[in-house]
Amino acid sequence: MNDTHPGSPDDPVLRRRARLGRLAATGKRLGYLAFLAAIVLFVIGLVGTFSDAIATTLIGLLVAGSIVLAPAIILHYAVQAAADEDAGRPSRH
Repeated sequence: MNDTHPGSPDDPVLRRRARLGRLAATGKRLGYLAFLAAIVLFVIGLVGTFSDAIATTLIGLLVAGSIVLAPAIILHYAVQAAADEDAGRPSRH
């Protein structure tokens, strides 16, 4: 028999939500870091010589950042909406 009560630290739903929240935060951090690296690389290309290698790397960083960041942002809002729902706060949309 499960002795956990909703809202207790041992609640499996809250543990999973916290894990997904950490995953979303990590994804957002990595996605934004890829975009930052792309911006830095673009500036380096503008100041120096804009080679094919810089262009290819730049495109790769933008694609990778988009692939990582989009689901992370959606997951972040989903976790936040579930927490708001549990707390009885009104919907943000």
